[in-house]
Amino acid sequence: MKRARKRTFLLLFLGMGLIYLSCVDHWQVYAKPLAQAKKWYEDLDVEELLLAYVDHVQTTTPPVFVTIDGEVIGAAGQDGEADQDVNTTVPSGEDVGEPGRTEGSDHGDVPTDGSQTGDEAGDNSSENNSFENNPSGNNPPEDYSPEGSGDGEGGEPDETPENGEPQYMTVEDDYFADAVFIGDSRTMGLFEYGGLEEISTFYASRGLTIYEMFEAELAAVPDSRKKISVEEALQQNTFSKIYLMLGINEMGGSFEPFVERYREVVDRLQELQPDAIIYVQAIIKVTVERSAQGDYITNEGIEMRNEAISQMADNKKVFFLDVNPLVCDDTGGMIASYTTDGVHLKAKYIEIWKDFLKTHAICLDE
Repeated sequence: MKRARKRTFLLLFLGMGLIYLSCVDHWQVYAKPLAQAKKWYEDLDVEELLLAYVDHVQTTTPPVFVTIDGEVIGAAGQDGEADQDVNTTVPSGEDVGEPGRTEGSDHGDVPTDGSQTGDEAGDNSSENNSFENNPSGNNPPEDYSPEGSGDGEGGEPDETPENGEPQYMTVEDDYFADAVFIGDSRTMGLFEYGGLEEISTFYASRGLTIYEMFEAELAAVPDSRKKISVEEALQQNTFSKIYLMLGINEMGGSFEPFVERYREVVDRLQELQPDAIIYVQAIIKVTVERSAQGDYITNEGIEMRNEAISQMADNKKVFFLDVNPLVCDDTGGMIASYTTDGVHLKAKYIEIWKDFLKTHAICLDE
């Protein structure tokens, strides 16, 4: 009886855990470790390992002779020396096939199925966070391809467009080494799952708005527990790129004051960091279902604000970036499978945003 009770209790405990992870947490707790493991695997130089293995085989394996009807037609082995004890005879007319290839041996990647939930937009939480140098990793979904991204590769700029649009380049992660990302819980998601936490500086917090951005104490002071305001941090540090994404938490306010304040923020950023490239990012849309709930967050309102933000770009030092075409479907809202709450991207889809930034980079002439 005691053993039966213990087993029943154990089964109930495991069952409740599975229900919580599946229905409430959406296995988010394992998203980061799995992403780190996959990143470690992908960082392995597989080609180098294969070349080393082939070299080892060629220097240690006796040669193999292939003959047709008794006539030697090919051989492989160490220094071309014959080893008469190893022969493969193939009847005339039969296909020898590719040496070294085994049918049915292809391997697919193991996807990381984590999700980043974050706070609901509009949550004016007083909890602030400054993010610098904390490990994480992430990988794109199997069905993801960066459609609509720039065509430049390896740092080569795209051809200059005739319509005067920005000339974007494709860059690597080190491009963001002198960048600061300023934003709300969505930018927190980029920090946690974008793999830039050890490269870039992040001034982000849940519920952050354009109105309180400069006063928010988000920047950690080195060798101290103290934090200073974003404005103080921008006065004390120099950045070459500033990525700004704010607006989802301000959807309940009036349109004109938001646009006016946003312009003031961009002007002030230029004063504080005159040599920096400023990327004003479009507010990421919500799902159609979330937009239809009837509260202050609607995709129509987001589109209005994004249009106004885009007008602030001069394509000289201020540039407008809009990732929405890559994360929205033909209904005009965020793809439902990309989110758990209709507002925040799941962890594995943050890579779409990051890749978009990497293919839309500006390098100003010195």
